[in-house]
Amino acid sequence: MRRAPTRSGWSGVRPKATSPSEPGGTAAAPPAAPRYDLPGTDAFSRVYWDAAAQGRLLLRRCRADGCGAAHHYPREFCPRCWSEDVEWEEASGRATLYTWSVVHRNDLPPFGERVPYVAAVVDLAEGPRMMTEVVDCPEADLRIGMPLRVRFRTGTGEGTAPAVPVFRPVFRPA
Repeated sequence: MRRAPTRSGWSGVRPKATSPSEPGGTAAAPPAAPRYDLPGTDAFSRVYWDAAAQGRLLLRRCRADGCGAAHHYPREFCPRCWSEDVEWEEASGRATLYTWSVVHRNDLPPFGERVPYVAAVVDLAEGPRMMTEVVDCPEADLRIGMPLRVRFRTGTGEGTAPAVPVFRPVFRPA
């Protein structure tokens, strides 16, 4: 083993070379690029992702007396009153555009392959705001308050990638 360089000289130990071009090196498979667009699923969120795979958008609604607030992203409690008496509810899929930003650069795989794209916040018809992406709409046609409808993007070649809700204009711009 060779010693690794430091500011004051050589100290510590550096592992053997792994490059085939260095003496004693071996070819190593490049690590798979991590995917930052795929959400993690667990027992709680499985209901949400299974519904998305069927083309249904779910949200949570509080059943506590005097509350009744709908919320998204799904949580096991109501963020308004902290009640744990919440249930799944199918959303209509209708929304209006609250705000957006056109992303021209993103170094996280696979977002960089899709630039430019429209990162957005939409107001669901049921009340909650949701972070999402607006698709099938030129940047120049985006308008605050424009009506949108949910659709689902499915993974490309991932096999187990969940369907992710995105939104598109109700009326396609001319």
